[in-house]
Amino acid sequence: MTTVTLVYPYFKPRYDNSIFRLPPLGLGYIVSYLRQHGITANLVDCTFMNQEDAVEKVKKSQPTIVGVYSMFSMKQSALEMARQLNDSCELLVAGGPLPTLCPEDFLEDFDVVAVGEGEETMLELVNAVQSDSALRNVKGIVYKDQKGNPEKTITRTPSRELTRNLDSFPFPARDQMDHPAYKRHYQKSGYTITSIITSRGCPFNCDFCSRAVFGNKFRTRSAKNIVDEVETVQTLGYNRVWFADDCFTLSRKRLLNICNEIIERGIHMGWECLSRVDTIDAEVAHKMKQAGCVRVFFGLESGNDAVLALMKKQATVNQAKKAVLTAKSAGIKVGAFFILGYPGEKNDTVLDTIRFASNLPLDYLSFTMPYPIPGTPLYERVKDRIEFEDLNQPKHLSISEHKLIYHSSFSEAKLKFAIFKGMAQYYARKKLGARGYWLLGKPFELLTDAAFILLR
Repeated sequence: MTTVTLVYPYFKPRYDNSIFRLPPLGLGYIVSYLRQHGITANLVDCTFMNQEDAVEKVKKSQPTIVGVYSMFSMKQSALEMARQLNDSCELLVAGGPLPTLCPEDFLEDFDVVAVGEGEETMLELVNAVQSDSALRNVKGIVYKDQKGNPEKTITRTPSRELTRNLDSFPFPARDQMDHPAYKRHYQKSGYTITSIITSRGCPFNCDFCSRAVFGNKFRTRSAKNIVDEVETVQTLGYNRVWFADDCFTLSRKRLLNICNEIIERGIHMGWECLSRVDTIDAEVAHKMKQAGCVRVFFGLESGNDAVLALMKKQATVNQAKKAVLTAKSAGIKVGAFFILGYPGEKNDTVLDTIRFASNLPLDYLSFTMPYPIPGTPLYERVKDRIEFEDLNQPKHLSISEHKLIYHSSFSEAKLKFAIFKGMAQYYARKKLGARGYWLLGKPFELLTDAAFILLR
């Protein structure tokens, strides 16, 4: 009997308090898809484990095939897991965004790299192992052909077509997820939350964004199918859902259908999502609120239109402000993400962003440095200046943990100062109010503006 064990090699830092600590749904989908086809499949989510215990759990499952996920921030963890498991299975498979983009980087430690979406590819790999047939018949993989070939030539099979009917996939294998641990992680926040993916692919071309696995073709699940999963999550004891799409609000008609389905079924479940600023209007925001939307996040990225153009955001500062105010007017909390020190920025554009962000009525604010992910236009522009390839940190870091991984016209210290300054101004406005900020916060702003400009 063939057994497949999939590994999510993320090890949560001890003092991590991210509001985006969520289970690996992609691997959950593959597990449930394999089970649907009669294959024994397991998921080892390392988020709340140490590496020794994770390796032991994988070995106890007695796997025939082990698949290990990797993205930009998990490369070293994925490779280390592979080295510790290479004698524990017949086939070691790497998958996820980074192996899809850079398969050769993984073939020293893995037998096969699965490129792109993994459900059908993993099923075909299982069938190939069971029937002892050639790997070259499996679409969407890269491997070293070792039979009769001392040079171990790298073979890439034809690409796999993207699945169009997402409703055909069973829901992720949530029985494999450590729900008590995820709930404990959020206990200080006053809610429990888990994720649902309702679409795949993003048609936009932001300069810094990688779409390695799902591509740029926007494919969606039906409103009924999505809300069925919301009800499933509710039975597990969660009171909030994170819709983990690249842009949950991309299709206005689809969004309204989902909201109406939730309302008609009488489901009382809070939810959050990521949105673009050009997809929100008053009618949509009020319907979202009526259907249980608690908070919406926007990738605003910059407070300067020229920088937004560099980032290929296809949005403006005025649109960003309008979207935030529209959501707030509907009673929805708003979070926003910004990038400071983007290639091509000057001192004044960074200060524009800090002023803009700290003036918005946000309920959550995140500043980061630029992170050039392989496969993005940003990476191609700075790849000759990258000082180290791996970012072994989670997203949404504390200021001290941010790293500038390429040589920039801004030093890491200067950008950390900018992040500190931006957060200080944001909290000062929230705590002091308009009058108090003018008396106490404004002098700090002007003083730190000058200090930022002087820093190198």
